Amino acid sequence: MSELKKTPLNEIHRKLGGKMVDFGGWDMPVQYPAGVIEEHLRTRNHAGLFDVSHMGEFFVEGDDAIEFVNRLTTNDVSKLVDGQAQYSAFTREDGTVVDDLLVYRFDDTKLLLVVNAGTTEKDWEWVTSNTNDEKITLTNASADYCQIAVQGPKALEIAQKLTETDLDSIKYYHFTVGKFDGVDAIISRTGYTGEDGFEIYANKDFAGQIWNKLLETGGYGFDNGILPAGLAARNTLRLESGMALYGHEISDEITPLEAGLGWICKLNTDFLGRDALQKQKDEGLKRKLVGFEMRDRGIARDECEVYIGGEKVGYVTSGSPAPFLKKNIGMAFVPAEFAKVGQEITIDVRGRKLAAEIVPMPFYKRNKN
Repeated sequence: MSELKKTPLNEIHRKLGGKMVDFGGWDMPVQYPAGVIEEHLRTRNHAGLFDVSHMGEFFVEGDDAIEFVNRLTTNDVSKLVDGQAQYSAFTREDGTVVDDLLVYRFDDTKLLLVVNAGTTEKDWEWVTSNTNDEKITLTNASADYCQIAVQGPKALEIAQKLTETDLDSIKYYHFTVGKFDGVDAIISRTGYTGEDGFEIYANKDFAGQIWNKLLETGGYGFDNGILPAGLAARNTLRLESGMALYGHEISDEITPLEAGLGWICKLNTDFLGRDALQKQKDEGLKRKLVGFEMRDRGIARDECEVYIGGEKVGYVTSGSPAPFLKKNIGMAFVPAEFAKVGQEITIDVRGRKLAAEIVPMPFYKRNKN
């Protein structure tokens, strides 16, 4: 059995009492002593700190950088301005998803692709095997970077104390290059929690310094201070916010259109898989991703079967308690004709048929005032 990969913060997670688990071949903290619910609520109400250094980073540089990435991703890279990022996806010829990713534009000759941890090797092979004669240089810098996310209503206040860069002037899904705690860093106003916040990319050798300084500055150890948050809270936060997770809402068997991600599919551009997605759109979707709330007591977990009128019609992609909303929620695929708010569904939870109802997504949306 191969040894688990470790982020530069592995030792620190253990000292903080992190419960470590195998996450796609990475030794990662699923939670800390405060517990999942408290980590979730602290992120919603104050600030949470996340180690996402296991994510992959690919640089695309050269005269044809934009043309190349536009051919491989569903969104329109040519619309980005310097210092802007976009959510996108790699799709195959049949329109199914290789991975979802963020695309960062530094200038018209330099882009950064940030991909999921468990698919980094597959994605790198995908990117490198789909080059034509473009004038580009590809660099897999995944092992060189740490990525630390500070998220929540107090994230700006906490992070601003560690940089002279005016963070408030960085718009959502924009970024800048500057010093963070004296370290060269990419400071990005992005995240995976539904909250405001920043993701800091820096040389991996400074991961511990940045992490510890954020904990210190955020008042870790106090009742209303920042909390380190593990994979479990990251998952419940993104689920409340209606965000897709690769391998669940999108995969090599699911298209972005089915997953409600038509907004990142610019069908007027010529990307790999575009024709299949256009055909699917023209013919009409046969299934759609929906959000649901449990009406009976119980939690519908991933892969539970969904029934309507006694007939099995779909399955749950993600499901869990929603700590902030105090409800049991989830996402599921159902036939398009049933994908409407108010539709009653039944979910098989360990042999028990429990009532649920389709509701609007996202389940949670932060107050931006």
